Amino acid sequence: MLKQDRVEHDNESCLTHDQDDLSNKLRELESAMLGSDADILNTYGAAMIPQEYDSFLRWGKMMEVISRGDLKEMLCACAKAMSENDMETTEWLISELQKMVSISGDPVQRLGAYMLEALVARLATSGSTIYNALRCKEPTGNELLSYMHMLYEICPYLKFGYLSANGSIAEAMKDENEVHIIDFQINQGVQWISLIKALAARPNGSPKIRITCFDDSTSAFARGGGLNIVGERLSRIANSCKVQFEFHALEVSPSEVKLDDLDIRPGESIAVNFAMMLHHLPDESVDSRINHRNRLLRLAKFLSPKVVTLVEQDSNTSNLPFFPRFVETMNYYLAVFESIDAALPRDHKERINVEQHCLAREVVNLIACEGAERVERHEALKKWRLRFERAGFSPYPLSSYVNSLIRQLQESYPGQYTLEERDGALLLGWKNQSLIVSCAWR
Repeated sequence: MLKQDRVEHDNESCLTHDQDDLSNKLRELESAMLGSDADILNTYGAAMIPQEYDSFLRWGKMMEVISRGDLKEMLCACAKAMSENDMETTEWLISELQKMVSISGDPVQRLGAYMLEALVARLATSGSTIYNALRCKEPTGNELLSYMHMLYEICPYLKFGYLSANGSIAEAMKDENEVHIIDFQINQGVQWISLIKALAARPNGSPKIRITCFDDSTSAFARGGGLNIVGERLSRIANSCKVQFEFHALEVSPSEVKLDDLDIRPGESIAVNFAMMLHHLPDESVDSRINHRNRLLRLAKFLSPKVVTLVEQDSNTSNLPFFPRFVETMNYYLAVFESIDAALPRDHKERINVEQHCLAREVVNLIACEGAERVERHEALKKWRLRFERAGFSPYPLSSYVNSLIRQLQESYPGQYTLEERDGALLLGWKNQSLIVSCAWR
């Protein structure tokens, strides 16, 4: 039995030894043909594995974003990919976003539809083409005017700006006999109707009022004619209030205006009004040789005005690179779309027209266009303050009476509007987003 066990053990040892030899020979052959494990890792791991791993992680992250269904997050991810020249991810996210946006959905879906259109235009390097196409889609005459008027009525933004600016002008001109208002973008002239009536009701009698103004292409397109239409309307109102009135329309662009164009006369008190127009002038980021904004402010200072009023969108998009500008645009206009939602039902037949014709072009221009083609270049209050101070102006505080009127205006609108006084300026916002800033200078 011992002998038999020894034989079996010897046979087992021989078999194991033969298997070990075979395994060793196979490993040697594999190593000779393919190289060692370390060689394989050195040859392929450093080049292929990280790239594939990064791609795997990126797509995995994108799938997580899509699974969450957060439209804002997906729009930002798409813009981020575009900013990094990741065209594969960009195109894939665009195809997914097209299933999620809707011009008749909730505020983020509606805004998302226009932001997606802007991303597609930017991807195709056709931002200016899309921007101009949106302009061409505008209805003519009374239709566009009605959309602009509807936005004016359902949201307090322009009313807030006009009321605060007029309050500063009325306060500065309370004892003046000749008032010359220089309005660098008069739009439809709505702002001056209430001021003419207010100055006509002064206890010490109404002053003589002269308005010098500039037109813009969008306002002219909406009214279906030149500034003579605005002048005739304001003249009728002034006559009904027994106010001496003079209207002077300039055909020159505000960026090209010279002192002689303004026909300044001795004895008149000057008010300069910049309502929602300075952000359309090119700044130093467009042309380093000339800064039209600063030049115009220096010209205004040279006139020695009693007051200068500024109304602007409180947003920082002028000098931002693409991706942070995309995020800033989204946060700003989402608040605007939400405020419209509080005023108009989603099935309101004119709501889409208001958003498309009054807001969508701005969004597309901010996202799809660059350089001189990007005409929407907003600046926040801090930057405007710096520009005015460098031009030699100091703040002109609003009176408590005007502040109370503006507070009443804010409270008359439904929704979550906010009103904040900061550094001598008033800011109207929606929830936590500041939207319109109004301030005065002297």
